[in-house]
Amino acid sequence: MTKLARFGVSLDKSLLNKFDALLRDRGYTNRSEAFRDLIRQELILREWKEGGEVAGAVTIVYDHHAKELVHTITEIQHAHHVAIISTQHIHLDHDHCLEIIAVKGRPNAVRRLADQLRSTKGIKHAALSMSSTGKNLT
Repeated sequence: MTKLARFGVSLDKSLLNKFDALLRDRGYTNRSEAFRDLIRQELILREWKEGGEVAGAVTIVYDHHAKELVHTITEIQHAHHVAIISTQHIHLDHDHCLEIIAVKGRPNAVRRLADQLRSTKGIKHAALSMSSTGKNLT
């Protein structure tokens, strides 16, 4: 079991009240869990800035009837195969598809993939969800 360290935090009362409201909205049962999540999020941002190995997901939504778009998406993914560890294709309706691309690698390579997909004509929405391989989060 991990050793726990306790520390005190001084906050303006109105800021604490807003924080507690946020915790209730998100379903946290205590402040400690919320602080841990905030710290982990900052550590993940540091991983992405420092250029070590990261993980995440690129999600795209597009009209699969758009001329040559499916072919272009496939070509982009093949060009970035080193960063892609898995893809999932979902049919949202008759016209629209959602693709979730699980990625792992250097932040710049993952961002290039996300940016290239985002800027492709016919992609209606693209988002990069930055996460961690978990190796640096304890």
